[in-house]
Amino acid sequence: MSHSAPGAPERSRFAVAAHILFIRHGEVLLLRRFNTGYEDGNYSVPAGHVEPGESALDAAIRESCEEVGVEIGRDEAPFALVMHRQAEAPRIDFFFVVERWSGEVRNREPEKCDELRWAAIDALPPNMVPYVRHAIGCYQAGDRYAEFTE
Repeated sequence: MSHSAPGAPERSRFAVAAHILFIRHGEVLLLRRFNTGYEDGNYSVPAGHVEPGESALDAAIRESCEEVGVEIGRDEAPFALVMHRQAEAPRIDFFFVVERWSGEVRNREPEKCDELRWAAIDALPPNMVPYVRHAIGCYQAGDRYAEFTE
């Protein structure tokens, strides 16, 4: 049911995702997308959509386990950045930083990711998903809000 007055413009609806910046000794964990139909062959970070009834932080915790097999606590994933992204549909991307976790990082989704690697955060590979590269740069600059148009 819409709460807009008749003739009022439609309100924006956003897809919401949570991204995790795993940081270790000045390096960030990257995964190379494979067989997904979006940016395959390019590096991103562990991420996923926020499910109905789930917070962005809870999605980050869930995705950390699902994608790279590690457990993180709510107090181990501080908020880093929010990005308003104009893509095929408007999106809101939350980025969290994780420097402590339990378990060994491993590829738990080989059907979607063909490589995990640690890369120097200030020397990312050229084949990065563009908005993720932008978000990492904004995080390094200390920004808490960013915009990106695909």
